[in-house]
Amino acid sequence: MKRLRDPQTGCEWDVAQSFETIAPYTIEEAHEVADAIARGDMADLKDELGDLLLQVVFHAQIAEDLGHFAFPDVVTAISDKMERRHPHIFGDVAEGGHHLWEQIKAEERRAKAASGTLDGVALGLPALMRAEKLQNRAARVGFDWPDEAGPRAKIDEEIQEIVEATPDTLEEEFGDLLFAVVNWARHRGVDAEAALRNANLKFERRFRGMEEIAGKGFPALDLQGKEALWQDVKRRGG
Repeated sequence: MKRLRDPQTGCEWDVAQSFETIAPYTIEEAHEVADAIARGDMADLKDELGDLLLQVVFHAQIAEDLGHFAFPDVVTAISDKMERRHPHIFGDVAEGGHHLWEQIKAEERRAKAASGTLDGVALGLPALMRAEKLQNRAARVGFDWPDEAGPRAKIDEEIQEIVEATPDTLEEEFGDLLFAVVNWARHRGVDAEAALRNANLKFERRFRGMEEIAGKGFPALDLQGKEALWQDVKRRGG
């Protein structure tokens, strides 16, 4: 990567990149790692982990070029962090690993001057995942429904607000509904991000099944015909 970013002999594209321009690729590669895991494709996972590692190396080289830090500093920092967060393994503490992990993470946030309860929840996370993390943070300080009846009722409230929304407020109200659904899922112990990801996969599987049954004539079918195919695929366990 150092050679690729050499101003005189390197690749013009690589030299021109910055943290900001390659950040979307970093996110994309992380999602492709998750996709390979979900498909159980170990050969693809090997490749995707390499692509993700390249992103880490790329960011580290940009940082080194700017005089901030280098790749070995990244490795040292994460090694130190893992030792610090696992005193029951690397230190003298005998037990309580998970509790200590959360306590140490909180202390690290305070050391970074992240004083607010919601500080440090990355903006770049997938929206459903970030919503759940924000809700969990709020719950830690007592801002949460006592049981699932609260978020369930909130969903009904948000649906009614969508019905009554103006074009200017419609997007906001749909956002509120999605946030409420994540909260209900959280109270039921369901990972909303995983649930929607699996729902997407199920839809893809069933839709492909419809196309396979109908063949080239699928697009010409009316909605009733497509719905009949959908129900057929469902009955077959698709």
